[in-house]
Amino acid sequence: MTRVLHVEPNSPDPLACEQAGRLLREGNLVAFPTETVYGLGANALDDEAVASIYRAKGRPTFNPTIVHVADVEMARVLAETWPAVADSLAASFWPGPLTLVVRHAGRVSAVATAGGATVALRMPRHLVALRVIKSAGVPVAAPSANRSGSISPTTAEHVVRSLGGRIDLILDSGPTDLGIESTVLDLSGGTPSILRPGHVTKREIERIIGPIADRIDADGGPLRSPGRLQRHYAPNAATECHNRMSLIVRLEGLAKLGARVGVLTCCGRIPQEYSCTLQKDLTMEAVRYAASLYASLQDMDAAGVDHILIELPPTGDSWDAIHDRLRRAAAV
Repeated sequence: MTRVLHVEPNSPDPLACEQAGRLLREGNLVAFPTETVYGLGANALDDEAVASIYRAKGRPTFNPTIVHVADVEMARVLAETWPAVADSLAASFWPGPLTLVVRHAGRVSAVATAGGATVALRMPRHLVALRVIKSAGVPVAAPSANRSGSISPTTAEHVVRSLGGRIDLILDSGPTDLGIESTVLDLSGGTPSILRPGHVTKREIERIIGPIADRIDADGGPLRSPGRLQRHYAPNAATECHNRMSLIVRLEGLAKLGARVGVLTCCGRIPQEYSCTLQKDLTMEAVRYAASLYASLQDMDAAGVDHILIELPPTGDSWDAIHDRLRRAAAV
């Protein structure tokens, strides 16, 4: 039986955070909010505890997890080397939605690193997450708190739907703020490069450390970052991305077949004459779009639609992470 504790995001109950920290320290699984999505945490120093994350999620063992820390000092201890650029980036973006990949010192469980030579480290900005990690007194491996490959959770209810009965405790602090996962930046050798786009953009990173390499879309050897699989963040319903004109044509065709269709737009709702089961219009502003994306897809799955049609949003630096998530959600 999975327990759910409600915790105020800005003034979390110390006893709840201490209870969660103790469970983590003892090798149990705890889901908790971050500013991005809800994470499924385990003691990152404990092989069996981290392995239980993979079993609960059905996560492939070659896919590493992000290790969450309470401060920069905890990160330094886990790193074989801590580059000067890591200090600059941490000073600018930590706590926050930027994950730094560095060579590890052998202290983190090899399960969390998928047997690779690097570890992905992040200091979350959510007060509940930070209090829990500090209470645990250990770094916390925490991928998103959902079954592997499915839509990431932005509320505790999403976690219950996906992992209820599989984990020990869920801390419920309401919806997350940012709605998509962190940017992952590789600092493990050569020119820094983005392994996964997120809320912190390439342009913002370059303002701090200068030019970085173009995004790398393939890993050689063990994966250095989560979020690299072709199909990921995916609804149960068959998902397609279209411009508006082709979306309407596709919707008309599915309607004639009697399919239940969910439609996600960004440029205003489509006319009522084009029938669909559920329609959600987000926004042309990237940060607000990201905050609503996963919750909207969760709602469509909950409504039992057969198909989800997504209107392609604008392009540009601030939209890179969103296009990455849409491309993987619609992959077959």
